[in-house]
Amino acid sequence: MAGGVELGFAEPVGPGGAWRLRSAQFPSKVGGRPAWLGEAGLPGFDALRCGRCLQPRAFLLQLYAPLPGRPDAFHRTLFVFACRGAACYRLPGPGGPLCAFRSQLPRRNATYPEEPPSEEPPPLPEPVPRRLRSGAALCRVCGCPGPRACGRCRRAAYCGPEHQALDWRRGHRRSCGRGGDADATDDTEPDHNEFLFPEYEILIEPEEPEFPADSSVDPDDEKGAVDASKKLEKQEESRVTSTTSEALDEETLEAMAKHETKEDKIFRTFKDRITAEPEQIIRYCRGGEGPIWVSGENIPEEKDIPNCSCGAKRVFEFQIMPQLLNHLKVDSLGESIDWGTLVVYTCAENCGAENKYAEEFIWKQDFSIDSTELPLSS
Repeated sequence: MAGGVELGFAEPVGPGGAWRLRSAQFPSKVGGRPAWLGEAGLPGFDALRCGRCLQPRAFLLQLYAPLPGRPDAFHRTLFVFACRGAACYRLPGPGGPLCAFRSQLPRRNATYPEEPPSEEPPPLPEPVPRRLRSGAALCRVCGCPGPRACGRCRRAAYCGPEHQALDWRRGHRRSCGRGGDADATDDTEPDHNEFLFPEYEILIEPEEPEFPADSSVDPDDEKGAVDASKKLEKQEESRVTSTTSEALDEETLEAMAKHETKEDKIFRTFKDRITAEPEQIIRYCRGGEGPIWVSGENIPEEKDIPNCSCGAKRVFEFQIMPQLLNHLKVDSLGESIDWGTLVVYTCAENCGAENKYAEEFIWKQDFSIDSTELPLSS
């Protein structure tokens, strides 16, 4: 990650490219199982459960985002988890179905070599990770810490009873107790199940400036176009006022017009900003340009963003765009997982997280009713 706004795009990964999404490659990715960075202090059983339905959250995505000039954050990854229950997304704001964590390591650490990872694929396909390098067990379903063991074979690990039951139904009952390593018997099965989100690699590219150096667009002309647009808006407001003043008093009508204009302007700004790259799923700019909002409603104020546990304020780091939903296959005839944008704020001081995963703050904003009538792309 560098200065300025950077965009993330979801790239499908075939079976031959799955090795790039393992921890040793320091990937940015969507779905599947998390590729944990640090092996100490992983989020626990309660921290990874939905704040509303109390079911296990699924791994949504991770971003590799080291900080230049910070030896303690030579490796640094941000993780986001999301509940699979659509009803838990009805309310906007923080918490609930979503959570975010930060892990970081110095260049010299006990888990990874100091040299950059090889860009060549391994000679043999790597099995699904069932344990960390330290030997700590991971849940066979979701890849999160697995302190619970199968009561029969005592080898298969799970994060809780829900995933133990799911794995039993999907085939562990047939392999449980057979000779050999119970974990290894299932390594030939597809690296996916119905609980996991589809897996993609996240490719990062810088956002092109609005007015490139060789652009034929004159910013002064653009300003004139905006001024003309504002003039037309005022003319429209005057026309509406003259034709409906009998039905509504002028003060009420003006307040409604201002609200509608503000709402429309915010969403239009959002739509215009993503038009050049409509497939973007991530916007990253730690401590720089803030998020682009999809609505004038439910924008957090400074007091709504809690300080880090170390006492430092949190700053905007990245936002997750609604286009990601197109890749998650969560549409249904009934209620579906939904958001306008998810905004992640992290510790401004980037306090020490070498020995634990530091929980950060995530805010969910939904589309307003008015903005959903406008298409995201043209």
